[in-house]
Amino acid sequence: MLRFLVPVLAALLLLPVGAQATERERLGYGRLISNDSIGEFRDRERTGSYVSSRVWGPQWTGRLPDRFGQLIELRLGVEVLAPANLRRPQAGSRPWAGALSVGMHTHFERDAAEYSVGAAIYATGPQTHLDDLQRGIHDIIDATSPSDRVLDNQIEDGFHPTVLVEIGRSVPIGARTSLRPFVEGQAGIETFVRAGFDLTFGDITRGEMLVRDSTTGQRYRVVQSRDATGFAFVVGADIARVSDSVFLPSDRSYDLTPRRDRVRAGVHWQGKRASAFYGLTWLGKEYETQPDHQLVGSVRIKIDF
Repeated sequence: MLRFLVPVLAALLLLPVGAQATERERLGYGRLISNDSIGEFRDRERTGSYVSSRVWGPQWTGRLPDRFGQLIELRLGVEVLAPANLRRPQAGSRPWAGALSVGMHTHFERDAAEYSVGAAIYATGPQTHLDDLQRGIHDIIDATSPSDRVLDNQIEDGFHPTVLVEIGRSVPIGARTSLRPFVEGQAGIETFVRAGFDLTFGDITRGEMLVRDSTTGQRYRVVQSRDATGFAFVVGADIARVSDSVFLPSDRSYDLTPRRDRVRAGVHWQGKRASAFYGLTWLGKEYETQPDHQLVGSVRIKIDF
């Protein structure tokens, strides 16, 4: 697998200095915060994540360019995963894990199909210092912090090259509704194949660029239009077959569930000088001894000064 990952990652990292670089301009910036505490007010499993994207490409026309490498997205991510009990987890509980990622993605459209191709490097383990960050935040808000026992058992230091490909197609249904089925495949930090859909109703997000958050599947706005104000409501779901996960290592006797389900809903709002998003995602069990499914909230607020 590494023989395939390394050349893909190298090609993507070299794209900004290639021949097309002079044709690019900064097109937009997007981010999304997800946390179970703003979903079900509990601290467990996929407990928190943050992702941000910066996009460069040719002048935005309301649709993706038709060539690989013309539009480039730099994506940075942070994620914390934790057992249901941060002090004395039950046998079979998920190990604590922290991951930092940096990746490069290109997005393009051919024959009405939208492609996203990317590569990233994930860092895991105590080297990320995300355990210190969670303890510090929990001390400030007077929440339970992970015990030494939990952190001593966390996923170890490592670097994990990862590639991701998504293919989707937006199908208009009337003047204000669109359906976007998609398929996705990833190899690296977690290896899976996934299929699902997103359904959007409303006056905004048409002619914009949205990218998918890996934790929840929610799509967040990166290239936004100010031509329309109002709301857009989104619902979606997907099913994945996960064959390998660094977060749930088989050598620690974790058995992955036969499938991984996600169901989500959210609302985008666009005003004259501000925009916001709030979404909820139901996440099914990821491993056989997981105590229960969970609900995660996602939020983004943008104010133009």
